[in-house]
Amino acid sequence: MSSVQHSRPVFNWRTISIYGGGLTALIVLFFVSLCYGEASIPLHTVVDSLMGRQDTLEHNMIWDLRMPRTVIGILAGGALAVAGSLLQTITRNPLAASDTLGINAGAYFVVVLGTIFFPGLMHQSPFLFAVLGGLLAAAAAYFMGGGRTSSPVRLALSGMIVSMVLGSFTSALHIFFSQETQALFLWGSGTLVQNDWSGVVYAWPWVIGITIVALVLSRQWDMLELDESTASSLGQKVGMARATGLIIAVLLAAVIVSVIGPIGFVGLVAPHLVRLSGIRSNRLLLPGVFLWGAALLVGADVLAKMVHNSSLELPTGAVMAIIGAPWLIWLVLTRMKAANGSGMSTSMSTGARSRRLPFGPIAIIFSVLTLALVLLSTMFGGMRIPMADLLPSLFQSDGLFSAIIQLRIPRTLVAAGAGAALAISGVLIQMAVRNPLADASIVGVSSGAGLGAMMVIILWPGLPVFLLPIAAIVGAGIAAAIVFSLSWKKGLNPSAVVLLGIAMSAIAGAGIQVLIVRGAVYGSSGFIWLTGSTYARTWDQVKIIGVFLLILIPLAWWLARRFELLVFDDNSASGLGLSVRRTRLLAMTVGVLLAAGAVACVGTVGFIGLIAPHMVRLLTGNKLRRSMFLSALVGAVMLVLADTIGRTVMAPTEIPSGLLIAIIGTPYFLYLMYRSNWRKST
Repeated sequence: MSSVQHSRPVFNWRTISIYGGGLTALIVLFFVSLCYGEASIPLHTVVDSLMGRQDTLEHNMIWDLRMPRTVIGILAGGALAVAGSLLQTITRNPLAASDTLGINAGAYFVVVLGTIFFPGLMHQSPFLFAVLGGLLAAAAAYFMGGGRTSSPVRLALSGMIVSMVLGSFTSALHIFFSQETQALFLWGSGTLVQNDWSGVVYAWPWVIGITIVALVLSRQWDMLELDESTASSLGQKVGMARATGLIIAVLLAAVIVSVIGPIGFVGLVAPHLVRLSGIRSNRLLLPGVFLWGAALLVGADVLAKMVHNSSLELPTGAVMAIIGAPWLIWLVLTRMKAANGSGMSTSMSTGARSRRLPFGPIAIIFSVLTLALVLLSTMFGGMRIPMADLLPSLFQSDGLFSAIIQLRIPRTLVAAGAGAALAISGVLIQMAVRNPLADASIVGVSSGAGLGAMMVIILWPGLPVFLLPIAAIVGAGIAAAIVFSLSWKKGLNPSAVVLLGIAMSAIAGAGIQVLIVRGAVYGSSGFIWLTGSTYARTWDQVKIIGVFLLILIPLAWWLARRFELLVFDDNSASGLGLSVRRTRLLAMTVGVLLAAGAVACVGTVGFIGLIAPHMVRLLTGNKLRRSMFLSALVGAVMLVLADTIGRTVMAPTEIPSGLLIAIIGTPYFLYLMYRSNWRKST
């Protein structure tokens, strides 16, 4: 009966309040947005200009600059909110939105790609490029997350991973085509700045038209709240309804990305805000969501203009992330039941084979491979050193000796040590949160470390270089401390840790965006450091990563027996005498510190902590000590190989190691996700 009642929209005081409150907030913010900017304009002047435009400086500023910016904010906020609402309905996932499903990242990547390689076609039809990227990213995230059987957390993780992959590729394009993409960097952070009405003229027919189509089809969205068999028995074509909803959501998100760039959290916050009033029927939900989405984005833009000065244009997307991430935190802390890991798979398998390979031979093979690759790595670079000259030069004090000892050997050792640290960190964090998709990037550590380092690079460039790794470690520690302290009352529930980590990554990522735009460091060494680089590493970094490894690996080895019990559900582990919450915190702390040490030395290299543990589990299973040992070797091999290729294939130009890891690791990770979903379905 409740479903029937939901399908009949009934106006009550809650509905009136949500509509009235949204409309009032939007009207107030509309006038504030027109009044406020680098130069304040009195309200009576704004009203006069709206009643009748005159040829004055203030009226021209209102109509030609501020009005287009405000109107595009209304259209964009409403469109993103409607897209988020539809995605949450068709996936039956409260965490679905155009940003959490990777749609924004996909659209941004393909638009940047088109700008570089197809500038003429891109100038004529940016919308088509954005739609193509958004559809491909949404499909990848949806199927990686398990399709219709996906849990909210798994789908959010899949979308975040898709966004990370595409973000890496987009960063590569910014680095190698810095001249062609320079104008896109502020746009890529999400900005409502408009120099004329062309963006509004282009966007409004699409936004209004597609939104009206969604309203006309609203009844079929209501039917999706029923289970599939019931909806089908009532004559609903469920598959067609889902496909239609996905296409509408992607079209709305894509047209906005093509005009103002990717902006997140609007589609997550606005639908939840409206649903708190009790509205369920899409005929009433979608207009309310449009109103509140518009108000949210215009409000974020007003905040962005409040801190604007001649040296800084604060991206509206960064402000929206700072507003929206706390909402996600609130949602996790108030709406998620404190359960013993409910909603998270306790299986660490990703489609692994039932037949395991012997540990001894595998360990020997990987050890020999690692040593051989480390040796070979010193041979390659801008100048290739033959093996016949390499070994004798180690015992001679000449120029070749200096180049090898001072440049290549420390660089190779840093890559090996950081790769091993990231891999072991991934093993521990995945064990702690009982999710094979988790690593330091997921729990906010990498973004926190990046924010700490970028503050030193941009805000205090005169500080000594040795403070950079310290700042990265402090940033990672603060991010982890916030996530762990907020999730403590949830018993460090794995779902809560992962979702809070995503929120923390968004906040830190917004801070990084602001700093990059403020310092104009895109394409520079600071931006390259964010993508992960082993360039010009010295013996100082060798000492730093060595200290982390020598202290933390023995500790993790000693505690391995306790950590292994975390693979069971909380009740079973507690029955075996384990203090689950403290053990989980200890495992995550060791993993976070290892990741922080690696990030301090090589920047924010991703994917090693995700991929290396998977590869090892496919070979030998879940025994923690064996996983740590082999994962360390795999991680070292991956980063040393990426470093070697990066400094060789385009010498003297170097490709950042983090980008190569993403390029190398993405196909393998997609294969793992395919195996995982295939095995789960069978």
